[in-house]
Amino acid sequence: MNQNLKSVTTEHHPIVSANPKAQSIPKITWLVLAICWFVMFAEGYDLGIYGAVLPALMEYKEWSLSPAQAGAIGSYALMGMLLGAVLVGTITDMIGRKKVLIFCISLFSVMMLLASMAPSAELFGLYRFIAGIGCGGVIPTASALTIEYAPAKRRSMMYAIMYTGYCIGGVIGALLSMYFLPDYGWRLMILIGALPILVVPFIIKFLPESIGFLMTKKRYTEAEKIANRYNISIESLNEYKSDKESETKNKFNAVATLFSKQNVRATVFFWITFFMGLFMIYGLATWLPKMMREAGYPLGSSISFLLMLNFSAALGALLAGAAADRWGSKKVISLSYLLAAISIALLSLKPSSIVVVYGLVGIAGFGTIGTTLILNAYISKYFSAENRATALGWALGFGRIGAIIGPILGGLFMTWKLDLSWNFYVFAIAAILASLSVLLIPKNIGEKI
Repeated sequence: MNQNLKSVTTEHHPIVSANPKAQSIPKITWLVLAICWFVMFAEGYDLGIYGAVLPALMEYKEWSLSPAQAGAIGSYALMGMLLGAVLVGTITDMIGRKKVLIFCISLFSVMMLLASMAPSAELFGLYRFIAGIGCGGVIPTASALTIEYAPAKRRSMMYAIMYTGYCIGGVIGALLSMYFLPDYGWRLMILIGALPILVVPFIIKFLPESIGFLMTKKRYTEAEKIANRYNISIESLNEYKSDKESETKNKFNAVATLFSKQNVRATVFFWITFFMGLFMIYGLATWLPKMMREAGYPLGSSISFLLMLNFSAALGALLAGAAADRWGSKKVISLSYLLAAISIALLSLKPSSIVVVYGLVGIAGFGTIGTTLILNAYISKYFSAENRATALGWALGFGRIGAIIGPILGGLFMTWKLDLSWNFYVFAIAAILASLSVLLIPKNIGEKI
């Protein structure tokens, strides 16, 4: 390793100093967190806006979309996300996380611009698919940067804050649609999703490159400059390098370990839970406004339900995280899914009180989207360090299949002209299966259930 890098002492790095002031979160953490939060916010808007504009899009006479076609288009972005998530690891290893994040936000911003001007449904779907490729690379890259630049004892909190950007993006999308969609149409709502590209110059200038990437590429001088500039401890650099070397060495063994006699049951039920969870999240995000419109609510009100879904998810994720630390992840996740199942099923009864309807939608948002954060943390805590990343990556990958099927199935149900109640029942059943699946995960050593 570069001799200068070795010579950096802890007295220059307040993160590891004995000084009580050292425990404060450094400015670089807040800078990286703010940038990554914004990128997640942009992704949340771009993915969530489709559900908000879907009722208007289906009424767009030039395209005459059927429910099945609308559901398929809703899944195109998710298919792109699956592809993007697969590719991002390889690209990151070649060009670095900073460049990947810049590429991803630029790609989906440009595609949103093109989608807003699409002359046909086919091109609109193509642009949404390509935008999904960019979105697929955002979550793992932003997550890695946030965790890497956060103090070790604050990483979970920083991650939770960063991830709320996704939910808030959905909230803003719903709010803007409520006020502007009736007068300006769906194209403006899609066009707004292209605005994040204006922030790219700021990201290029201020976001530091991943120290982990520089270390693995043996670019120690550059890593040293970042460490000195932002007061990052030398211990954290050496620890990260050791972790990456161990991760590379055990990569194939980690996959095999997931299906060992000890872990196979947990792996299977985690996969089922992720499948059902993402099935609900993206199915509801796509079809909830249309479902409520079919139930007799006006366009503005139906979009406001999407607003409640995302707002309760953001708040619920933070509350559920605290509850999971106190009472155990398994209990909280299972109960949350069960509450989501009950609330979604009750929505099929079309309650007469609008307050009750908003309350049920809020519980559904808490129990579906909000629970995803806790599920991510649960699987990360459940498996050992040697195969933790692999377990989460494979579970999310399998869950993406459910995310793709959710919007498609919702569209097919409407095409087949099934009773509207079945659109609610299918998501309620998925929530029940997720609740039971979590309970079937065997208790881990030292786990609080």
